[in-house]
Amino acid sequence: MDNAMPRITRTIAQEIAARPDQVAAAVALLDGGATVPFVARYRKEATGGLDDTQLRTLSDRLTYLRELEKRRSAILGSITEQGAMTDALSRAIHAAESKATLEDLYLPFKPKRRTKAMIARENGLDPLLRAIMADRAAQPAILAAAYVTEAVPDTKAALTGARDILVEELAEDAALLGRLRQIMQQEADITARLIAGKEAAGAKFSDYFDHREKWAKIPSHRALAILRAAKEEVVTVEIAPDPDTVLPRITDAIAATIGIRGQAPGDLWLRDAALWAWKVKLSLTMFMDLMADLRTRAHEAAIAVFARNLRDLLLAAPAGAKRTLGLDPGIRTGCKIAVVDETGKVLETATIYPFQPRNDVTGASAMLSDLIRRHGIALIAIGNGTASRESERLVDAVIAALPAGPRPAKVIVSEAGASVYSASELAAKEFPDLDVSLRGAVSIARRLQDPLAELVKIAPEAIGVGQYQHDVDQRRLAQSLDAVVEDAVNAVGVDLNMASAPLLARVAGVGPSLAQAIVAHRDAHGAYPTRKALLKVAGLGPRAFEQCAGFLRVDGAEPLDASAVHPEAYGVARRIVQACGRDIRAIMGQDGALSGVRAEDFVDDAFGLPTICDILSELEKPGRDPRPDFRTATFAAGIESIADLKPGMSLEGTVTNVAAFGAFVDIGVHQDGLVHVSQLADRFVKDPHAVVKAGDVVRVRVTEVDVARKRIGLTMRKDNAGDVASKREPAPKAARIPSKPSESGGGALADALAAAMKGGSPTNRSK
Repeated sequence: MDNAMPRITRTIAQEIAARPDQVAAAVALLDGGATVPFVARYRKEATGGLDDTQLRTLSDRLTYLRELEKRRSAILGSITEQGAMTDALSRAIHAAESKATLEDLYLPFKPKRRTKAMIARENGLDPLLRAIMADRAAQPAILAAAYVTEAVPDTKAALTGARDILVEELAEDAALLGRLRQIMQQEADITARLIAGKEAAGAKFSDYFDHREKWAKIPSHRALAILRAAKEEVVTVEIAPDPDTVLPRITDAIAATIGIRGQAPGDLWLRDAALWAWKVKLSLTMFMDLMADLRTRAHEAAIAVFARNLRDLLLAAPAGAKRTLGLDPGIRTGCKIAVVDETGKVLETATIYPFQPRNDVTGASAMLSDLIRRHGIALIAIGNGTASRESERLVDAVIAALPAGPRPAKVIVSEAGASVYSASELAAKEFPDLDVSLRGAVSIARRLQDPLAELVKIAPEAIGVGQYQHDVDQRRLAQSLDAVVEDAVNAVGVDLNMASAPLLARVAGVGPSLAQAIVAHRDAHGAYPTRKALLKVAGLGPRAFEQCAGFLRVDGAEPLDASAVHPEAYGVARRIVQACGRDIRAIMGQDGALSGVRAEDFVDDAFGLPTICDILSELEKPGRDPRPDFRTATFAAGIESIADLKPGMSLEGTVTNVAAFGAFVDIGVHQDGLVHVSQLADRFVKDPHAVVKAGDVVRVRVTEVDVARKRIGLTMRKDNAGDVASKREPAPKAARIPSKPSESGGGALADALAAAMKGGSPTNRSK
């Protein structure tokens, strides 16, 4: 493996646009136990400034390429043991750049079950094939007569056996397989056809009942839709060459491999055998290979979309440390209420029944008024599920009836994953005496205060901001999403004395067991006075401290503990402060205090220019939060259901999900509208993420409303500004923070995908 590292290093360097020495340094750090966030922020000199995205790609490719080298070594050993290694084969194996190419080369030497070709060889028919290939002018049937035996009853059986041998040889020819794969990848069509009798059951896939397009160009969302339709046995899927234009190229490639030169009897027999090989063996091999490639390509694209949406959601603006009342709406079972203080601690819970069947509006209003008054509520977080708008009207009335003075602000909050968290083992440990339904209200309140701190308690895949997330490789999905959560947590930083164990577990170098130990030590001994106090935690040694310390914040005696300056760099930070001739507390956070400092003056053998520049930035804005300022969307008064919408209405909403074909926007009617990619801007948009991200507050115009199918078409284009304007222009109504669609893979998204394929028809979000 060590001999292969230079090749691995060069390959990765080319892929991530870096130098081999940068890659080698990063590999050494990662192999030594360093985490990606730590390397990205605190080892810039070593890696030449590779960022977290490059390092994540590096880490993924390093794993793949090491597996490739391990497989290469195993194949070389196996073929050598068989005594079949040649110089040419050895060179081909060493030159292989993918697992698929390696397996093609190994195929003839791979142990296999007894095949028809093996039986034909045992029956002495290999010489017949060689005779036909050597003497094309001879009639194959005449040549075959000499091979009739007890095991081979007639010339037909002899020729069939010879053909079986040829088919196997062609199916194991690495060069031919590579050529056919190349042709298929460039030219093959993917075709979906309806299975008779499945029209009604598969109505949501109607756009794929008779669909055909190039395999190489099909976008991931259409591929995933077709794959799901096939899985649900609505359509059959074929990946094949065009019989008129591409198939002749394939047969020519096979003919060239055999050496077919003309129309002699032997050539004609060989040509028929080659076509047979394509029909019974090679076409199936190509189908399986291209289907696997398509699935992988679609999965990776879908996972990338999910990861980007999740990152945007995690890094959404926090409302801050304010007393918050969380309200989880419900009808028959009542609305669950939880009041939390500035730190998220639960102060009180209650249940009100303002809707059917009790209709206790008076009692519900009195309870809300009392809670607001007694606890000094600054924010009211209302879950966006069933009865959210009805609950919002109730809260409006209560706020309006409050005495003169400060009034709480209400915000509609996503319930995404709240029910998953409520029933989790983590929630049971955190609130052992709290009913499951009330835990959801706590989660809603806390995620308004700090979305990141609360959402890390939920499995990322349960947050549901992806497309067809349950169809993709779950191991790869979890791996990718976990990396997103880790990077988001470490980009923001964590308050050591406030963070929960799940949040601490996402800090570089910590993990679940150390997180529990950190919290247990805090509970037993009180708040950590400094970062160094972490070293007193059982099981947390110098190595773990090095990885995590820079991402933890402590507001205590050491001012630098509240910043992103790593403890290993405190010395150089103090030298910078001393050069200014002022106290560190008088400098940190003061604009212009370091304006005369030259970073180059503090570079030494231990700390290079990138680190010095980072320290200066941190001293100017210590502990800066990379998340945007808190902003909410305002909904239109009286627009509460899809039936209230009219084409031309101008509304404000929050982007809940961004897919390859456009963006879903919550406009407060319990159904997300779709802004197709063609409607995102007054210019061509290739990637919707280049225009919007989950959590953005946007202004949209309604273009189409289909109440029956719950589809809402929206546009963000301004080139049709003269369209009918809404006569019900929205008045300030409800504030809203990013909400999410429910699992984006059911009928709603299938409708969206189908509509998107047709060029932008709207769709809805299933709630």
